[in-house]
Amino acid sequence: MIGVMGPGEQATSHDLENAYELGQLIAQSGWILLTGGRNVGVMDAANQGAKSANGLTLGILPHHQQNGVSEAVDIAIFTDMGNARNNINVLSSDVVIACGMGAGTASEIALAVKANKPVVLLNDDSDSETFFQKLSPENIYIVGNVKDAIATVNSIICPSGASATPTGKTEGIADEASFPAKS
Repeated sequence: MIGVMGPGEQATSHDLENAYELGQLIAQSGWILLTGGRNVGVMDAANQGAKSANGLTLGILPHHQQNGVSEAVDIAIFTDMGNARNNINVLSSDVVIACGMGAGTASEIALAVKANKPVVLLNDDSDSETFFQKLSPENIYIVGNVKDAIATVNSIICPSGASATPTGKTEGIADEASFPAKS
């Protein structure tokens, strides 16, 4: 599951374009998209992109009301936890992609760092890149475009160079279930 985190109302047009393309490529890669689920900003744009490519989307909502949910969310989880739901977003993601920057996004990156989760930073803010890189040089990956973000996610999920399948298994690498039972 790939988490895309980013600003809501403060998202720039560049953030929205990147988020839409991220959603498309995540879906085309067969991965499940996880966002904050709201119908604004990076959350909505990423979900819309994933749906345009027939992807599966999961939204972790900060409230308990049906209103305000992105129409492109397939599975909505209502937490009524406010921003505390950011920890659920991070812990439920195999990799977090930060698309743009805001206070909520910064909190999600910090939570990911604390949880030792890999984070791909896709933004134009060199100050935040430097800050987070210093916090966790081994888990922060800085990229300049969406295609590099997806390539980085694939290299994190499949370090052997095989490509990930929708189940999270890697192509070309057999698991125990692939072999006949021992007698």
